[in-house]
Amino acid sequence: MTPVAENAAALLGTQIRQARRAKRWTAAELADRAGVSRTTVLNAEAGSAAVSLGNALNIAALAGVALFGIDDPVELARARRRGEEQLALLPSKVYKLKSGNDDDGDFDF
Repeated sequence: MTPVAENAAALLGTQIRQARRAKRWTAAELADRAGVSRTTVLNAEAGSAAVSLGNALNIAALAGVALFGIDDPVELARARRRGEEQLALLPSKVYKLKSGNDDDGDFDF
């Protein structure tokens, strides 16, 4: 993982552990609720890259972590729709510039 991704995974893991402990759940209890093994929960809490994104987000949500800083599930769904609407405004394909490409984005006419 890049250092940024590593820090993000570690932060999510810390948030999961804090939320789980605040609920007074064991790792085994959270694992049972998430339908994963206790080891998967412990790996998520450690920020391991071996945990799938789906499992990590599911574990976090079940523990009560505010994903993307949003506590309300309805607001999270709205944020998703806004992102999808913004994505729909962008070109569906990206093409590389051929010869004479201008990597700095400063097009000279």
